[in-house]
Amino acid sequence: MDRRTNFLRMLRFETPESIPMSFCINYASYAYYGEAFLREQMAAHPYLFPDYDDAAFKLSNPGFNSSKDVPWRDFWGSLWETDTEGICGVITDFPLEDWAALEHYNMPDPDVCDGTFPWNADACGEALRQAKAAGRLAVTGLPHGHTFLRYTYLRGFENAIFDLFDEPPEFTRLLKMIETFNLAFLERCCVLQPDLITIPEDLGMQHGPMLSPDSFHRYFAPIYQKMTTLVHQHGIPILMHSDGDIRALWDDLFSTGIEAFNIQDLVNTPEWIADNLKGKLAIELDIDRQKVTPFGTPADIDKLVLDEVKLLGSRQGGLAMIYGLYPGIPKENVVALMDAMEKYAFHYA
Repeated sequence: MDRRTNFLRMLRFETPESIPMSFCINYASYAYYGEAFLREQMAAHPYLFPDYDDAAFKLSNPGFNSSKDVPWRDFWGSLWETDTEGICGVITDFPLEDWAALEHYNMPDPDVCDGTFPWNADACGEALRQAKAAGRLAVTGLPHGHTFLRYTYLRGFENAIFDLFDEPPEFTRLLKMIETFNLAFLERCCVLQPDLITIPEDLGMQHGPMLSPDSFHRYFAPIYQKMTTLVHQHGIPILMHSDGDIRALWDDLFSTGIEAFNIQDLVNTPEWIADNLKGKLAIELDIDRQKVTPFGTPADIDKLVLDEVKLLGSRQGGLAMIYGLYPGIPKENVVALMDAMEKYAFHYA
């Protein structure tokens, strides 16, 4: 069974062959661990890295907003800067920090960008066709930080939070502009008929969400609903994502009718995830990067993965797992995590 079929069967609770497992290596990790170590591990873990070809491997560029000392101004006008090669930058210049700038401000063109990065429908369509032909999941969607975070990228976080309470007239105008762009871009993605549309945006902090549940319900949940409705009108399933503790926002997020959610494990607790998500939609579980994998033992890591597989998985499907490697995790824990993900992918086989 190819990866595309296996993932879609997991998504539909149609008895996949294995639990889809993704191990994502941040660009900065190559400098931290050394390319030789990571290439050795990729070669040794073919389930996690089925396309790895040692002879053809070539390290790609870090990305537009992840290049050290190379600022990137996105298509909305926000300036990104990072001091670590390969780590996504932060916004250092907010184009609408002063509302006076809104008078002559226009949203980007969804034919040429996703808001953050350049985009081309023909190139995206061809990439999706190639993915399907190769047995890989064909995925596209909004850039990370599409709505609430986009607003903060334009106004600055403090201004954005005050706007939620002050409700200046410009607030409604800017929010409508963001909504219009997102819907227009999603429409362009949907006509390409991907297997899955992604709608990723971090809404949570270490404890609770970045904004009040009332503010999310009032201002942002309606935009989320319009986006998911549009995608579903094309018959395409949705994978939504948020980092952080999003439990207080879950009712609004779940009510959009999404088919899958990428959620962090320990900050939301596996038990809460089991009680609120399991069996209701597919879970793409984002494995801990704060406690067990940086500070635990290889045995702790093995137990974490197995416990989560037992608690959240089933023979019918509904569980995928993903891990993002960043600098700072001990090498032995990197290997232990890869080993555990490969081993327990077949727990229900």
